Amino acid sequence: MKTIGHLLARYTAWIWRLLGPLGIWGVFVIAFSDSALLGMPVDAVVAGYVYHDRPHFLVYVILASMGSALGSIPLYVVGYLGGEKVLRQRISEARFLEIHRSFERHEFWALMFPGMLPPPTPFKIFVLAAAVFEMRFADFLAAIFAGRFVRFLILSLLTFYFGPQIVGIAAGVFRRHFIWVLIVAVIGVASWLVLRRKRRMKRLQSGIAN
Repeated sequence: MKTIGHLLARYTAWIWRLLGPLGIWGVFVIAFSDSALLGMPVDAVVAGYVYHDRPHFLVYVILASMGSALGSIPLYVVGYLGGEKVLRQRISEARFLEIHRSFERHEFWALMFPGMLPPPTPFKIFVLAAAVFEMRFADFLAAIFAGRFVRFLILSLLTFYFGPQIVGIAAGVFRRHFIWVLIVAVIGVASWLVLRRKRRMKRLQSGIAN
């Protein structure tokens, strides 16, 4: 375990050396690379940027969200050009049909919601599925941006109070209590949707009354 921890520390330090000359754009590059290539320590990098430059935390949240959305384009192209076979090889038939049904019901939420969740959520599976199920490209980018924006915003707020070490703590909690975290997230999203619908109804009723 000490060897693994040492390797991870060296890897993170190497990433920081690469990102140093890029300034604020480093967070965009790491988020883009995380989506387009192999997994990168994007949460740790975002938390580090936010912790050391709190006044501009929203800039980092937006740049990281943009990087994640744009970095997902290559996988979207793969899925659109024939990724169904690749997707079926990675997941079971039952899982494939379940994801398909979720995209048929509401494709935006089917992609945005997984985008809100931290690792080890297999987000690239949902990105590939969005293309396979022919999600509109503009909606595809918007859903990823929205999901990642929520994720990085929550991460930034937690970093304010607990420091960059919250990344490791949150990752451990998420792995040990995945179901409970998922339930809380679903309740949160459902509550937001209910409140949003109520506000729309009130505006419509006030408009009719006037």
